[in-house]
Amino acid sequence: MRTLNARLAPVLGLLLGCVLSLGPGASPRLSTASAQAGTPRAPAPVDAPTQAPADACAGSANFLIGAARSDITGPAAEVGMMGYGQVAQKTEGIHLRLYSRAFVIASPCNGRRVAFVSADLGMVFQAVKQQVVERLRSKLGDTFSDDNVLLSATHTHSGPGGFSHYTFYNLTTFGFVPQNFEAIVSGITDSILRANARLAEGSLRLSSGDLHGASINRSPEAYLRNPESERARYPDNVDNRMTLLRMTAADGRELGLVNWFAVHATSFGNTNTYITGDNKGLAAHTFEVEKGGRTPGGPDTFVAAFANSNEGDVTPNILGGTNGGGANDFEDAALSAKKQYDFAEHLWSTAGMPVMGGVDYRHAYVKMDAVDVAPAFTDGRTHRTCPAAIGLSMLAGAEDGPGFGSEGATCENVHDVWSQFTCAAVTTPCQGEKPIVLEMGTMKPYPWTPEVLPLQVVTVGPLALVAVPFEVTTMAGRRLRDTVRAQLQGTGVTDVVIAGPANDYSGYVATREEYARQDYEGASTHFGPWTLAALQQSFTGLASALREGASVPPGPTPRDLRKVVVGLQPGVVFDDKLLWVDFGAVSEEAKASYARGDTASVTFWGGHPRNDLKLGGTFLRVQRREPDGTWRDVANDGDGVALYHWQREFCVPTLACSKVRITWPIPRDTQPGTYRLVHEGNWKSGWDGRIHPYAGSSRPFTVR
Repeated sequence: MRTLNARLAPVLGLLLGCVLSLGPGASPRLSTASAQAGTPRAPAPVDAPTQAPADACAGSANFLIGAARSDITGPAAEVGMMGYGQVAQKTEGIHLRLYSRAFVIASPCNGRRVAFVSADLGMVFQAVKQQVVERLRSKLGDTFSDDNVLLSATHTHSGPGGFSHYTFYNLTTFGFVPQNFEAIVSGITDSILRANARLAEGSLRLSSGDLHGASINRSPEAYLRNPESERARYPDNVDNRMTLLRMTAADGRELGLVNWFAVHATSFGNTNTYITGDNKGLAAHTFEVEKGGRTPGGPDTFVAAFANSNEGDVTPNILGGTNGGGANDFEDAALSAKKQYDFAEHLWSTAGMPVMGGVDYRHAYVKMDAVDVAPAFTDGRTHRTCPAAIGLSMLAGAEDGPGFGSEGATCENVHDVWSQFTCAAVTTPCQGEKPIVLEMGTMKPYPWTPEVLPLQVVTVGPLALVAVPFEVTTMAGRRLRDTVRAQLQGTGVTDVVIAGPANDYSGYVATREEYARQDYEGASTHFGPWTLAALQQSFTGLASALREGASVPPGPTPRDLRKVVVGLQPGVVFDDKLLWVDFGAVSEEAKASYARGDTASVTFWGGHPRNDLKLGGTFLRVQRREPDGTWRDVANDGDGVALYHWQREFCVPTLACSKVRITWPIPRDTQPGTYRLVHEGNWKSGWDGRIHPYAGSSRPFTVR
């Protein structure tokens, strides 16, 4: 997440005032069970605390594998986007639909299974994980729980927001957006259920290598604050390692892959208004198409997840700032996607290491604002984490999402009255160098960001996934990997990967040295300078328990705030049009002919896309006429090729009209022939509130 733009402070201030005025009388009170975090929860019934003998899975290469993809695209109009934190950045269309890609891997040798999800989201919030697990339990009983479900985000900054139950993450979306939340939860749940239903015998292979030229460190000065002896261990100030898990059915069918590579999904900048999976989503789509598992309207026979890792200070904009090397955001994303796709294809084709062993996991909730960190993990003294707060430099944003002001504001170098006041506050000794702008952790009646957070370790043979609900910087991720690797020595684990942000979200984690500089990442480390040390201490316990086959206490129960969330954005009242046109009628027609490389465009009279999200469907189709006269789809809004754009039309006598523009940049390898552009939508009646489907098409045109 980038920044709450200070230039929009008056608007946010008004919104904050509204939220603060919502006292207990303005919304339902929290029950004791839901309002109070920190109460012990009963151990999950999934999997007994003990496991099969340590050697039960030694040498076993047998797995049950299932993969599935589901649509999680939220409202494509008038919903604030999640990532850059800018009020003015609202959805106005679709470049590439968002998907949940789920993989269920079960180990017959010890009877355990895990569900891993890579979702095209900015982050996975606590409420999403809670309700996904809840719905899985309602369908499958004790098969899945918090312990063996790992939900990770690709960290795209170009999806609709409003799907957290915590105030801070809903500020720029004017509260909670139930429609988007439901699309995400139902889609993730569906992908896991279908992946689980497809479980069949198969094998796994692991491959890794270094991808250079696809990322740079956006806070190199902060990185240089890490000890020289530590930096000397690594050739670069970013993690170039890509790790790929290849999945094959027993009959030889290629099922899918997951690869982890640390880079922000910020090729699209903070002025973009198209929903898109950004570079990660494009790379995944390309791989699925190449493997034949992705055709317009076709089944998900091959599923490719391009998951994220310790991307906290890593940007795809390799020329600095917001410049990824292309002429615009679309080209930037395509270039970044191609680099990741090409290297993943190389790892796929050379993956020769068979995965042997079993599936295992450990999970616990930790109250991150009250961890007493032992001297072994700090500077030799005991330290305590802090109530969540953000610093002044968060307002400046990062290089690929600039806000207001500049980074590096510490209590030593700021001199304005507000900063001096915050640096003298009682919490400052805990937050160290950070001039506090907002202390979310002490807000009432409940904090504005979560403090009871899930930590999880999952092993699949020699691969260990360290799931963190944070954006972890390059060096912080390296230290955390080393911590877990040391505890898993002797277990056969050879590859340790940071999987995140996962299962929840609460800002960044920088090293203690990086934190002292207070660049964007340090200012966004909510729980203070010793957050990483607290994570290392907690993951030491989880990893050692996994190694020893011991159970771990489940930890405190996170809040369930579903009954008290507030949404301030109205829904669609009705759709209107001019009396003499129909919904789906063409307003601006296509030309009669185009050359390859041209852009075809058609504008329709339409309805509001929030009437029907078209989950599993599409708002547009590019169709080619076949020799028999039928029309065949060659692209839709899940392909990242053609664009669906919505805009409100202020027509007399109402303000409820919509125009929809379908744009198709014609690829240079397009087969010559006759084509048309089709728009499908739904309109809402102002008389009875009923929603009706409609469709329209352009005139046929030739591509020469």
